[in-house]
Amino acid sequence: MAIVKQYDRRIGVTYAYESKSYWDKEKKQSRSQRHLIGIVDPVSGEIVPTTKRKRTTVSNLAIEQADMVWLKASRTFYGATYLLNLIGESTGVVADIQECFPDNYKQILSIAYFLILEDRSPLSRFEKWGKLHTHPHNKGISSQRSSELFAEISETSRMHFFRLQKKRRAENEYWAFDTSSISSYAKLLRQVRFGKNKDHDPLPQINLALLFGEISWLPFFYKKLPGNISDVKTIKQLLRDMEFLGCEIIKLAMDRGFYSKKNVDDLCIERLIFLMGTKLSLKYIRTEFEQIREILHEWVNYLPNMECYGITASIVWKYKQKCPNMQHDINNECEMYLHFYYDSVKAVEDERDFAKLMHKLHDELVSGRREKSHESDYKKYFSENIVQDGKKTFAIKSESVTKAKSDFGHFVLIGNERMSAEDALNTYRNKDVVEKAFEHVKDRLDMRRMNVSCDLSLDGKLFVVFVSLIYISYLHKAMKDAHLYGKYTMQELLDELEMIECFEREGFSPQIGEITTKQCDIFTALNFTPPKSSLG
Repeated sequence: MAIVKQYDRRIGVTYAYESKSYWDKEKKQSRSQRHLIGIVDPVSGEIVPTTKRKRTTVSNLAIEQADMVWLKASRTFYGATYLLNLIGESTGVVADIQECFPDNYKQILSIAYFLILEDRSPLSRFEKWGKLHTHPHNKGISSQRSSELFAEISETSRMHFFRLQKKRRAENEYWAFDTSSISSYAKLLRQVRFGKNKDHDPLPQINLALLFGEISWLPFFYKKLPGNISDVKTIKQLLRDMEFLGCEIIKLAMDRGFYSKKNVDDLCIERLIFLMGTKLSLKYIRTEFEQIREILHEWVNYLPNMECYGITASIVWKYKQKCPNMQHDINNECEMYLHFYYDSVKAVEDERDFAKLMHKLHDELVSGRREKSHESDYKKYFSENIVQDGKKTFAIKSESVTKAKSDFGHFVLIGNERMSAEDALNTYRNKDVVEKAFEHVKDRLDMRRMNVSCDLSLDGKLFVVFVSLIYISYLHKAMKDAHLYGKYTMQELLDELEMIECFEREGFSPQIGEITTKQCDIFTALNFTPPKSSLG
């Protein structure tokens, strides 16, 4: 009779069996019978009997230790948070968060993980989620504690984090800059105001400004602004923030909502490189456009990679600059570049949108329900004639309509860095990464409408959402580069990885569950090493 020990890799337990050999007369061979007598204590190495009859032969301490092992065992979802750990290390987020928030960094990261993995779920569900998933904090965080945590995130620590992240970004890349509105139910917050809501939501709002790397596709900086501040007024504040962050080389890509002569003057005075959309109707742009309109459509100006026509013209930009030692402004000038484009697909879209607008304007005029915002369009495209019985008839101004149609499909960019029309458009189109980021913030990270009641909690929650956005943006670019969007949505990819489990018991190394070929392929496509399964 012998004692045989056998390790069960599925649950990390070593069983002890009593093995007795005997001779099988029918089969004419030696056989053995096994009888389970207990489990091997991981601390003392003693066998803890599984029957009450034999427990008296083992010390009570060994029994208590064995029971504690089972009481402290847990099985959690592991694969998706393992991926987030890898992204955090790759972007430097974990190291930077730990330096800025040494006491709370694990809680901040765990809430960020929750926001990413639990699409549109309120933080009140964190307690349940935390018990089922491996995460940095590995403990529950109540709703009250999350509110306290947000209030503890100071402005000083946030700015320190931005400076650390700035050092990890490419110095030569353009930074896409844009703003969006976030509605709020809490009207008592200091910066919540009624303004131009980009989601057409009839609630007061704050405005959120985001700065993104055009090459890295990663957010670098954000700024909370009053809800009644327009895009064109944010440039001055942005320039002050850039100076505070110690940015030396700044290249900004912005849409035409930020265009004004004063903004362009300020950017020139600060000697910043920029690329910006603007209106084709501006007088100086129209002058240059009419000179190149005919040749723009020639085949030599077609940009195959951009699928449109493009041509660049240079102009001299004149601006005034204040001099501290002089009582009057000095006149300055610099070279500026206008990039003109024609896109046939955009031309079709413009014509369709114009037709809808004309129908809407005509219906408003006929019904008498005129909108104040459309008064300039009424005057531009329609003439009013009084007919018999005091009725009005509205005739279309054909010349104005023809002129508007001639511009369909055309658009223009202005910048102060010498580059080709193709490079300029490619840089500008990469700015769309910010618009995608705002979609993630509002929809995936549940920030379309805010439900916080004080400014400190709002500031802290926005920061944690911003940290989450870094992870999502990294994953979005990695999935796009690896062509994974043809197989998965982001949520489907995370759900697939989430099924990888981790079994943990005190005193033992974590045991990673089975990893499928599909899951391994995802990690490999994202340029990460898959976790190693304990099952081989």
